[in-house]
Amino acid sequence: MSSFKIQGGNTLKGEIIPQGAKNEALQIIAATLLTEEPVTLHKIPNIRDVNKLIELVGDLGASVEKLDSESYRITAKNLNVDFLESDQYKNKAASLRGSIMILGPLLARYGKAKIPKPGGDKIGRRRLDTHFLGFIKLGAKFNYSSKDSFYTIDASNLHGAYMLLDEASVTGTANVLMAAVLAKGKTTIYNAACEPYIQQLCKMLNRMGAKIQGIGSNLLTIEGVDQLGGTEHTLLPDMIEIGSFIGLAAMTQSEITIKNAGVEHLGLIPDVFKRLGVNMIIKDDDIIIPEQKRYEIDTFIDGSIMTVADAPWPGFTPDLLSIVLVTAIQAKGTVLVHQKMFESRLFFVDKLIDMGAQIILCDPHRATVIGLDRKQPLRGIKMSSPDIRAGVSLLIAALSAEGESVISNVEQIDRGYQNIDERLNLLGADIQRIEQL
Repeated sequence: MSSFKIQGGNTLKGEIIPQGAKNEALQIIAATLLTEEPVTLHKIPNIRDVNKLIELVGDLGASVEKLDSESYRITAKNLNVDFLESDQYKNKAASLRGSIMILGPLLARYGKAKIPKPGGDKIGRRRLDTHFLGFIKLGAKFNYSSKDSFYTIDASNLHGAYMLLDEASVTGTANVLMAAVLAKGKTTIYNAACEPYIQQLCKMLNRMGAKIQGIGSNLLTIEGVDQLGGTEHTLLPDMIEIGSFIGLAAMTQSEITIKNAGVEHLGLIPDVFKRLGVNMIIKDDDIIIPEQKRYEIDTFIDGSIMTVADAPWPGFTPDLLSIVLVTAIQAKGTVLVHQKMFESRLFFVDKLIDMGAQIILCDPHRATVIGLDRKQPLRGIKMSSPDIRAGVSLLIAALSAEGESVISNVEQIDRGYQNIDERLNLLGADIQRIEQL
């Protein structure tokens, strides 16, 4: 277990380069299992969840070569599917929610797969129905054993099908898509997720020889092919990290330049932060956040309190609602944050309230933030990180607070943010990592 000891109140300044996108990495790494040929990946973030999935791919028998700090070559020529029966696999896959992404490729190539109920953030129910219902439409049969919490899938005769997904799940779309590219015949996926990360996956698969149409829309058409080849792929910058840096700059009254931000792929993210009053200058592919003493939350046109809510792409990503909430703490004005997808993701606000924030938790999905308008600083406290995004939100609050804060369980933060303490210290933050036995 590790903790961060943070001395708050410092103004940060400088440039920071966002890591490769975590959520894209998990899909892209799994997709390397679809071919015997080498696949070279660039901008792979050095974070816990991604490293665990790379390790799992290696345990399955793929050759994993680390070319440099951000690049890998993965060759999945001879996979050992018997590894899926081992206790080692059960323990590793159960601790990583991203392990669910290997199902589609394994079903496509070997006609069978199994997986324990995956772990991940404690942010509420995260059902897997979309994945399995999609596989069933493609002809797979599955069984869930409540005794050992294992899903076993038989897909010896995958065939194309029309399907209307019950939700526009990003991981569900990716998993079904990867199974469909090698299935016989034509597959149509309606209500597909269309996030930039799904678009990236589709483009990569097409370079490998897949036939996918409708990229960027919620209607994907896939013509199955017999086999896929190798390719080279570079990940997008992580939009969640970019949004986190925007919120950090505003809360700490700092001037930060986010380099190579992939602005064209950010969707509503810059607009939402602008509506919170955060100034930003977009220059080429960089985002410059100037130092702001004060910022004011916008209202709706009729003057009513603004609501920020998550929605499937191109709506606002749920992963940044925690950052929006903490950014609003020192703004002038009021905002209602509505987290529709997960019922436990706002349960970290009690810690912000202990720090002096004015927040009303209306119910598990909604919180009203009444901005302090810099009239009083937050105060440092001891707290624990419940999940990746809440952990970084607490870190932002601590960096803006007066005095010392301690955040425990920072392994949760490490799952999604690469060397965040070292990178922010280079900008002038005072974060000390404390390793605990």
